[in-house]
Amino acid sequence: MRKVGCLSLLVVLLAGIALFVVVQSWGGSGPAPRTLTVDVADGSTLAKAAAELETAGAIPSASRFRLYARIFGSGDPIKAGEYRIPAHASQSDILKLLQGGKALQRLVVVPEGYPSVLVHDALAKADGLVGSVPVPTEGSILPDSYAFQRGDTRASVVTRMQRAMDAYLVKAWAARKPGIAVTTPAQAIILASIVEKETGKPSERRMVAAVYGNRLRLGMPLQADPTVIYPITKGRPLGRRIKRSELQDKNGYNTYASPGLPVGPIANPGRASIDAVLNPEKTTALYFVADGTGGHVFANTLAEHNANVTKWYAIRRARGEM
Repeated sequence: MRKVGCLSLLVVLLAGIALFVVVQSWGGSGPAPRTLTVDVADGSTLAKAAAELETAGAIPSASRFRLYARIFGSGDPIKAGEYRIPAHASQSDILKLLQGGKALQRLVVVPEGYPSVLVHDALAKADGLVGSVPVPTEGSILPDSYAFQRGDTRASVVTRMQRAMDAYLVKAWAARKPGIAVTTPAQAIILASIVEKETGKPSERRMVAAVYGNRLRLGMPLQADPTVIYPITKGRPLGRRIKRSELQDKNGYNTYASPGLPVGPIANPGRASIDAVLNPEKTTALYFVADGTGGHVFANTLAEHNANVTKWYAIRRARGEM
């Protein structure tokens, strides 16, 4: 009887050890030596995902992973996506990651005022996107952060960016204030692109939009430096001062050489600049110039403006810029 009791105790002990090993294998540190990226394709079964995980080195055995998942897992389905597996992640945590659908999020970021050539550059550099796409039409992209998955096409991302702009413009145009200077959504985008490039100070956008609106009504040239630069660089930085000949060049964009709006946008304006054009400040100001703090000082008359320009030049001379 003593031998039988000892044998039973040994069996229990071995079973306990085996259970401990299994639990440790499932919930303990995994074999991944570093952060890994694993793709789970649409329609993948647990078996296919397990095979991908084993190949990547995230788990020691696909068959044991499936077995443990049936024993210890919740039974929830896994979700397709690209997953970032942390170094030494447990098999338990990996299954939860796949079931929770917390896939790696890739982004293409389009800042406010980005010209389309730089949007094109960002798309070209985005790791995971495939296919080529031409430079988008200027002003057709809504600045924002756009998520994508590995294998998405660049053309599909551009389509989402343009649909976002179309949807926002429809909504914003419907809410426009009466009596504004622009008469079509296309004109609103053109003017908003100029406002976007003329001030980086959010609090000034409505005031800058109002000045340009006042000038449009009076038939005055807008005299916006960014419109002179655009046909030269297509939105990339000029890297030098504007030449006198460039200020006199009639090319459809130069608002020094011709009154009215340019023939097209000079950037992709953000929501705030579009809103500023469609709901400008109430003012009679016709001029503005930099004030040395990153903002601008506004004036109703040319005499006031010239005095402000004199102050700005003094600031620049004191900085050694002139």
